Amino acid sequence: MNIGRIIHKIRKEKKMTLFELSEASGVAVATLSRMENGKMTGTLDSHMRICKALQVALPDIYRDLVDSSRQVETRSKKPVHNILAHDKRYSVEMLVTNPSGKKMLPAIIKIAKGGSTQPEETKIGMEKFIYIIDGKIEAAIGREKFNLTKNDTLYFESSATHCFKNMGNSEALLISVASGSGQ
Repeated sequence: MNIGRIIHKIRKEKKMTLFELSEASGVAVATLSRMENGKMTGTLDSHMRICKALQVALPDIYRDLVDSSRQVETRSKKPVHNILAHDKRYSVEMLVTNPSGKKMLPAIIKIAKGGSTQPEETKIGMEKFIYIIDGKIEAAIGREKFNLTKNDTLYFESSATHCFKNMGNSEALLISVASGSGQ
């Protein structure tokens, strides 16, 4: 649950309108509305004023907020429609739902014999971790090339142009996890 929903719930329990809460807290109606609709979180100062107006302690509105941030997502072996097939030579399958809401983006990359991924680069500050499950890969990161085989790993700043080429005689399988402050 986000802070706005918590404030909305308490306000409704107290049978207050947005206007009444605004008058009592000194926080603009538009700001309260945006907070309750999840379009902004507000400041600590506005939270303290809202709590005072609602006659609740500040920790009370944060308690549910902390619990809701502990989200757990599981994925069964059933096929998922998060497969990004760029061509017949490779595919990238996202291992989470709603990737835009995540801080880490785990994926499985499959590269056919003789195939390679398209060159890509991310925002500055993002990083990528690669684990080779099976196969022989040539990883081109910027101007450097790395030869990797089963159980090898690679960790790099993913704002550098990078791609992966299958150098083996069968399909290559990689786990990729993108993460970082650039997201």
